[in-house]
Amino acid sequence: MIPHLRERFNDSFTEEKYQSFLEDLHARHPGSIEFRVAETPVFVPDDFRDKMISACESIVDIFTAPGFIKATNHAIPPDDCVPGKERHAHFIAFDFGVCIDEKKELEPQLIEMQGFPTLYAFQVFYPEMVQKHFPVTAAFTQYLGGYDRASYLEALKKILLGGGEPENTILLEIKPHEQKTRIDFYCTQDYFGIRPVCITELMEEGNRLFYYHGEKKKKIQVKRIYNRIIFDDLHSQQGSLGKHIDLKKEWDVEWIPHPNWFYRISKHTLPFIRHPYVPETFFLDQVKTIPPDLENYVLKPLFSFAGQGVIIDVHPENIHSIRDPANWILQRKVHYAPVIQTMDEPAKVEIRIMYLWPEGAARPVPAINLARLSKGKMIGVRYNRDRSWVGGSVAFFNHSNPPE
Repeated sequence: MIPHLRERFNDSFTEEKYQSFLEDLHARHPGSIEFRVAETPVFVPDDFRDKMISACESIVDIFTAPGFIKATNHAIPPDDCVPGKERHAHFIAFDFGVCIDEKKELEPQLIEMQGFPTLYAFQVFYPEMVQKHFPVTAAFTQYLGGYDRASYLEALKKILLGGGEPENTILLEIKPHEQKTRIDFYCTQDYFGIRPVCITELMEEGNRLFYYHGEKKKKIQVKRIYNRIIFDDLHSQQGSLGKHIDLKKEWDVEWIPHPNWFYRISKHTLPFIRHPYVPETFFLDQVKTIPPDLENYVLKPLFSFAGQGVIIDVHPENIHSIRDPANWILQRKVHYAPVIQTMDEPAKVEIRIMYLWPEGAARPVPAINLARLSKGKMIGVRYNRDRSWVGGSVAFFNHSNPPE
């Protein structure tokens, strides 16, 4: 995306360098990175970064406006509504496809957003390995919003721990040591001392939660939960998971973030947004007439994760077969542009802008990012298993000229 940096990177690339990079990356927690890591980062020009931030900020205006909580209450499925103080969404992510507009200029288009944390710790460690092994100028960084490594880690620490002890905060997941993103859990523990705990390992006493740790089985009270549980996963594993606590009970804990934000800030909000970098989106139950150019739309379930259930090539029978249209959206298709030159065919790219919302702040702020490269129909590591120069990556921005 920045031609001279792309040319320099590609000219210096060797398979030996890539393998050395992977060995270094995997050495910290061997066997914990199951997803494919791309051969290259993405170099993002200032104007494209600013376009993404402009779209993000316009959306932030929506969910910081008075009445947003009340307006999104119906977005939470009754069976998944968790009691307790929600405060605000501590983590918000916006996914943009890199496209080309009618003027042949680079243009971001929002794919989806979520009030849920993913890879906030790994994206500190991973880009450092990229910069160690490949030619990335020191003028470029993965951070946004004026953050650098030290200030970002400090801000993330304050959000996660809230001034408490690390042992009283847990990262809650379903079978965390089997998750594909478990490297992020281990990086979180490296940086902040927060342990990953399975929902089946929690014990209840009244409305308080505890877990045991260490050979001596020290009993530790849980006071804060860094929540990584997605209800869709919980429901699908219910039969094999065994006994566990009921998340819908009002526990004496602070949620970071509260589970309800997964639904409040999600694809459910897309139909309400009007912005040049947000594709036209409709709730399926409000679509009275099927668009004549249906090939230009994509059909998505509201409450799914990692692209599951998405129908790319939509036909009328797909729409007619949906039994719960209120839980689906019809979105104008985003045409990713193959803008990353690789050693064979060019790759498409999606960039996730990741926000932090510190306690007491009026608004969340952009902080860090991740990127994903693809040569298939869908973005995501699971859809590009047999390709090269695809997979998890990072965008580097010029931090000598940060956005206001």
